[in-house]
Amino acid sequence: MTFDIDMIKKVYERYPERIAAARQIVGKPLTLSEKILYTHLWEGNATQAYERGNSYVDFAPDRVAMQDATAQMALLQFMQAGKAKVAVPSTAHADHLIQAKVGADKDLQEGINKNSEVFNFLSSVCDKYGIGFWKPGAGIIHQVVLENYAFPGGMMIGTDSHTVNAGGLGMVAIGVGGADAVDVMAGMAWELKMPKLIGVKLTGKMSGWTSAKDVILKVAGILTVKGGTGCIVEYFGEGAESLSATGKGTICNMGAEIGATTSTFGYDDSMRRYLASTGRQDVVDAADQIAEHLTGDPEVYANPEQYFDQLIEINLSELTPHLNGPFTPDLATPVSEFRAKAEANGWPLEVEWALIGSCTNSSYEDLSRAASIVEDAVAKGVKPKAILGINPGSEQVKYTAERDGFLDSFRKFENARIFTNACGPCIGQWDREGAEKGEKNSIIHSFNRNFAKRADGNPNTHAFVASPEMVAAVAISGRLDFNPITDTLTNEAGEQIRLDEPKGSELPAKGFAVEDAGYQAPSEDGSHVVVNVSPTSDRLQLLEEFPAWDGKNIEGAKVLIKAFGKCTTDHISMAGPWLKYRGHLDNISNNMLIGAVNAYNMETNKVKNQLTGEYGEVPAVQRAYKAAGVPSIVVGDQNYGEGSSREHAAMEPRHLGVKAVLVKSFARIHETNLKKQGMLGLTFADEADYDKVQEDDTVNFLDLEQFAPGKQLTLEFVHADGTKDIVMANHTYNNQQIEWFKAGSALNLIKQQEN
Repeated sequence: MTFDIDMIKKVYERYPERIAAARQIVGKPLTLSEKILYTHLWEGNATQAYERGNSYVDFAPDRVAMQDATAQMALLQFMQAGKAKVAVPSTAHADHLIQAKVGADKDLQEGINKNSEVFNFLSSVCDKYGIGFWKPGAGIIHQVVLENYAFPGGMMIGTDSHTVNAGGLGMVAIGVGGADAVDVMAGMAWELKMPKLIGVKLTGKMSGWTSAKDVILKVAGILTVKGGTGCIVEYFGEGAESLSATGKGTICNMGAEIGATTSTFGYDDSMRRYLASTGRQDVVDAADQIAEHLTGDPEVYANPEQYFDQLIEINLSELTPHLNGPFTPDLATPVSEFRAKAEANGWPLEVEWALIGSCTNSSYEDLSRAASIVEDAVAKGVKPKAILGINPGSEQVKYTAERDGFLDSFRKFENARIFTNACGPCIGQWDREGAEKGEKNSIIHSFNRNFAKRADGNPNTHAFVASPEMVAAVAISGRLDFNPITDTLTNEAGEQIRLDEPKGSELPAKGFAVEDAGYQAPSEDGSHVVVNVSPTSDRLQLLEEFPAWDGKNIEGAKVLIKAFGKCTTDHISMAGPWLKYRGHLDNISNNMLIGAVNAYNMETNKVKNQLTGEYGEVPAVQRAYKAAGVPSIVVGDQNYGEGSSREHAAMEPRHLGVKAVLVKSFARIHETNLKKQGMLGLTFADEADYDKVQEDDTVNFLDLEQFAPGKQLTLEFVHADGTKDIVMANHTYNNQQIEWFKAGSALNLIKQQEN
């Protein structure tokens, strides 16, 4: 069945008129990204051309998606908005809270037992407010969305940075914090700075060991983890049309790792095939009526340098498999060059674990290609050296792969583990035996992120990102530097064999099948549903309003921490064992910035308490400041807050009394999250001023009372010896966002306007 088909048809009905209006206003041919953005303006038909990278624009997304870890805080906020039902189709997906340890059945039941309070809360909130709920085991949010909800030309926001996966079906799908989701679910406009556009022209066609994953691994190497910030990446060309829809999804998914707002592809036959195979022929029929509007104009793709802010060209015929890492997803190395690079850097080459899954690579096609490698190795008498772990993307994928024998192929390796249809190790939900020893080691996976400690909690685990077929090959060889294109393996008979190239199926020949997909529809009228949150719960906590700004300058603030180097949302608010507190703001605040490196001692979770002169854990020191009524600020480096969309990284410092975050530059989602929660997110006008900030400084805002769009703020840093430095800070707040700050949060403002 197709969900929300009437909504999709209404979106398509308005396309021709809105495209015509946009084309007249803009005065030139349109990219696909521009078409989707201009057809989703809150105001309706375009009345002005918006400046890329400068204009703030109000949009009207078609739908909202949330995963269980972030849905808790989003829905706790929505409960405060005073609405009886969500204004747009919305779903919540239970995929983050299930830990991988033994295998699917036992792990799933254990996850349900441990998280029953949270799952029951989500189920009841969804039932009450008209939100679809995908139960534990149903699958990873982005794969489930691709199979059920994504549609060409649509706009979606989701409380997870990898919402962008839906670009594989031609959407503009954007990761946001929960407060943004609340805006849309409450029937309000959603604001975004008009993105710049990066065009990626794909020529040629992949073959052999190369896969769609290698496209984005290559792009990540070109653009780095911040090269896509503030941009939509639009893929086009004959090479783009040669990719499967799930392959396109893989590429869009990892666009989050280059900081891109989102990525997308034009509507084509691969999307038609995927939609039809997943039971949505009616979407194909509707999309075909306006197919010309669901891709970029021909003139754009014929002369892309005239229409994109940046252009990249990749010849798929020449592209080879890549391994990216360790510790950052943009350190790209062709497999043919990996051995020399690993030896030069001292990376451990032996691999104990190889993992296939995550929202990036867990489709039917992915599993079929990886299974073909395993079958070939078994047929040639080669036993695997590493443990192979598999997380299918959804119950539908798992059921169909089981029917078609792929999971049996993996089971032919005695030490293979089939885990639950959930995120698992990709987000740190992995009880890996021996990880607590902290030994230096390497793993390889088909996930999207490989920050230190992310998968297993061990800071010495070197994680490398590759395609599922490369992961399978490395699992068989047991070595990271194994190149299946050129290298041989020794089988049980002592013979040298070479693995055959992967073979797979874009879609199941017999169609997808599933007995119970795991979907719970909400009540038509949820007014009778009661949502209970125990006041003594350590997992869930009803929210209280953040205090409004008092209208005065912030004075006497202490520097809580000056973060050195990479400081992702994983560093600010770790996942793993902390996921269980995602619905309890006070409890999860005990992980605030515990992973950030303190620039003054190069240690983590050890900062100076300026009230006592002693060193303590970051949350404890900040709680001491809050108890004493002393304001504080956080100072950070480049691309502060990259990674996951988790708004906890903004809500925790807000809850504990931090007043401002001053950094060299922000990742997009985190900056927005800070604004939504009533925080000051500022950047150094001169990045060299970062070095002037000293450990014992007292900070005074000199002109916050004149806070206005485009006007720099002046901060006075008073050093311990009495000397001072004046630091100018930039910001990107517009009038509406300044009102959020004044009200104490965007949610506070919503409630004021409701009253």
